[in-house]
Amino acid sequence: MKKEIELATFAGGCFWCMVKPFDELPGIIDVVSGYSGGHIENPTYKEVKEGNSGHYEVVQITFDPSVFPYENLLDLYWPQIDPTDDGGQFHDRGDQYRTAVFYHNDNQKRAAEDSKHRIIESGRFKKPIVTKILPSAAFYSAEDYHQKFYKKKPEDYKADRKVSGRDEFINTHWQQ
Repeated sequence: MKKEIELATFAGGCFWCMVKPFDELPGIIDVVSGYSGGHIENPTYKEVKEGNSGHYEVVQITFDPSVFPYENLLDLYWPQIDPTDDGGQFHDRGDQYRTAVFYHNDNQKRAAEDSKHRIIESGRFKKPIVTKILPSAAFYSAEDYHQKFYKKKPEDYKADRKVSGRDEFINTHWQQ
């Protein structure tokens, strides 16, 4: 019997901070840092970081939905971000750091829209939820030194995460 495999693509600011929450969970086959949603082919980190390519920094997750359903990925995604910030995430500013859910099929689109609606209806945030729900676009893997950064450079990862303000935001807004 062949395993059903799907992709999920999430933009949540700096992709370094978006890998670890999803990595090494049952049913998660791979988490790859990359770029999506832009207008040039095969962008480099420099082009994306400069903000001229139109790409978001994203993580693309390969998963087995029979073990880890897409809805569970969404439940894990939202508490990693500030869904009210359209100018980036935390100390990372610019369009490349905005938040978005890139859906790969109609079921994912429906689930993403439903999850966003639940966040809006929860009243958890005073400001509007601006995270976009977008159709999947070409995905380009980031350079190798970005992959699994939290494992390759744990001290740099911890330092960047600490100064970013991400953990303080998560603790204040999501750990209730």
